[in-house]
Amino acid sequence: MIMPEVAPLLDSMASDIKKTIYPKHNKEPAMVGIHTGGAWLAKQLHASLGLKQPLGLMDISFYRDDFQGKGLHPQVQPSNLPFNVEGQHVILVDDVIMSGRTIRAALNELFDYGRPACVSLVALVDLPRRELPIQPDVWGIRMDLEPQQRIKLSGPEPLTLTLIDSKA
Repeated sequence: MIMPEVAPLLDSMASDIKKTIYPKHNKEPAMVGIHTGGAWLAKQLHASLGLKQPLGLMDISFYRDDFQGKGLHPQVQPSNLPFNVEGQHVILVDDVIMSGRTIRAALNELFDYGRPACVSLVALVDLPRRELPIQPDVWGIRMDLEPQQRIKLSGPEPLTLTLIDSKA
């Protein structure tokens, strides 16, 4: 399977955010990227959209529900949300949404900062294998993969998608 280029997907996502997310709200949203891939994507989307509020970055390592089994990621980053979350429309950005568990963890952490007015979810790749009822509002590409396959975003320069087959 040939992986798509990331740059055109980001352009399409920025356009979709303007068309589908902006009209629902009367003030400019804040953006938060989930470390690591979502943070790379959020930096580019934030610049492309010309958002004025500073970009927030979130590391959900301590909020994961598989923390006991997998342990702590060796490169835990501090979260930084340099704006008031209370009453704010937040666009949450991740690289790949599959089970929905990463987003659940991100929402838990986000609500520890305050109660946003609403949260919109943006993902570069949507893999429809949900374990939780969480869906992206905007995505770059929706893909169906075999159960043993995963997608990895590498970066930050250049951003590239790679298909990983665990049976190989």
